[in-house]
Amino acid sequence: MQRIRSIVFTVFTMLVAGATFLFAASVGLAIAGIVAVLMLGSMLAAKLQPAPVRASARNDRRAPGEREPRIWNDGRGTIIDL
Repeated sequence: MQRIRSIVFTVFTMLVAGATFLFAASVGLAIAGIVAVLMLGSMLAAKLQPAPVRASARNDRRAPGEREPRIWNDGRGTIIDL
């Protein structure tokens, strides 16, 4: 009787351990999938951002010896560096 009880407890423990492992593995795969989708979405969103456009001022308005002002658009607005 003791031997049968020991075998039943061993089989039951192995089943519980296997079910726990399968649950942990499925949760891990789900988290990895969610992170992968978020990373791909972030990468695609970064590629779809407009690139900054370099603009230049006309040279006929500058005084002699004055450097050219830097003007550019960073996607959020125009920046003028005099």
